[in-house]
Amino acid sequence: MSTIDWHQRAQDLTIDGRPFISGRRVDSVRGETFDCISPLDGRVLGQVARCGTEDIDDAVLAARRAFEDGRWAAKPPAVRKKILLKFADRILAARDELALLETVDMGKPIQYALGVDVPAAARCIQWYAEAVDKVYDEIAPTGPNALALITREPMGVIGAIVPWNYPMIMASWKLGPALAAGNSVVLKPSEKSPLTALRLAELAVEAGLPEGVFNVVPGYGHEAGEALALHMDVDAIGFTGSTRVGRKMLEYAGRSNLKRVFNELGGKSAFIVFPDFKDLARAARTVAGSMFFNQGESCNAPSRVMVHASIADEFEALLAQQAPRYQPGDPLDPATVMGALVDDGQLRTVMGYIESGLAEGARALCGATQARVESGGFYVAPTIFSGVGNGMKIAREEIFGPVMSVLRFNDEAEAIRLANDSSYGLQASVWSDGLDRAHRVARALRAGTVHVNQYDEDDMTVPFGGYKQSGNGRDKSLHAFDKYTELKTTWLRINGA
Repeated sequence: MSTIDWHQRAQDLTIDGRPFISGRRVDSVRGETFDCISPLDGRVLGQVARCGTEDIDDAVLAARRAFEDGRWAAKPPAVRKKILLKFADRILAARDELALLETVDMGKPIQYALGVDVPAAARCIQWYAEAVDKVYDEIAPTGPNALALITREPMGVIGAIVPWNYPMIMASWKLGPALAAGNSVVLKPSEKSPLTALRLAELAVEAGLPEGVFNVVPGYGHEAGEALALHMDVDAIGFTGSTRVGRKMLEYAGRSNLKRVFNELGGKSAFIVFPDFKDLARAARTVAGSMFFNQGESCNAPSRVMVHASIADEFEALLAQQAPRYQPGDPLDPATVMGALVDDGQLRTVMGYIESGLAEGARALCGATQARVESGGFYVAPTIFSGVGNGMKIAREEIFGPVMSVLRFNDEAEAIRLANDSSYGLQASVWSDGLDRAHRVARALRAGTVHVNQYDEDDMTVPFGGYKQSGNGRDKSLHAFDKYTELKTTWLRINGA
């Protein structure tokens, strides 16, 4: 990676922001566009189609035709597997191009776009390709005069709406199981980071995916996204984004055809450190690395750090020592570990939360300032707040930026109460050398994933999702097939048995 001149490649970059429908780039119906602005320096990368209802109609029609004529859904699982594996190979072969698009479009460091996001997207497509011909149907236990078959069938046309923080990974989490199961997909990427989604569609067709099976329609959420969620010929919506918009997805389903809605929403994850855990330095390194990765723009970021009062001063000092490692840098520099927030609006949002924390009496151990202002981009210094109460705005609401809050507790019961006192329930972490305590607290936490003495260790084999207002349904693992398939019972009577 060090031999690549990423700045020159970024300067030479030209983008095609047109939608991808029926296997090719097409002009949007209305011809309207919006600026694609790089968060690195505020420059305009090019124009992206501002698609609307008409473009969504075209994409859904293409997807429906592809599904009904069986060009994909009727292929044997082994054939779908072969094509999806080729798709994954194409992703890996285009890793430099995709990583550059991801970095200039949403601001993450090039080393992580190249080393994390691209291989994770390919791994997801590979995993579901390999899984699809190993998922068996069922035979129900009936009497001798009947045979009851329970089979999974593809749902039909899936609308996928994904966020801007991990554009490729979030898209692959929807595409992998939806396509492997035989569905057709219409993907609406965030208007803040649409570039890799459009390129993925081209790579999929190059790999042999039939035309119309995978379509991408860029545009604003309140226009293209709403049109997709309201469409009467879309069978399900897989949405990842804010809880606020997740509520709208459920409303849109009620206003249209009662389509299935699977929401993966926000989080305010608790990271609980007990005094019996001896390696506090490792815990501090772990939470800092997880919190400031991707500029804090992660739904599972451990933004509420809960520390026993007896070790809180020591732990806060260890945390403050970590902050210099995560000072924002040029995302195109391979040495940079924290990049730019996605746009000026997100920058203002994060700075607003920082101001709120200070106004409510929290103390900034570090950061609390905008960074790299001279670049023209959107950067915030890693920020750690001490003296935070669980009722403060910075402890209640998802910030989606590099802002960590440290809260203190006095005993195990209080730690559990504070951790569960949230409208979210995505992830949590327990740090204890006591086996009983680790299991006891993990069971008590209302979260979709509980990490013990680590954070963010993960794999495609385990489900991802949350309790409460963090959403419903699960991405990843075999459980994701539940979102994109229908269960059918076929009951046969056997005469003479």
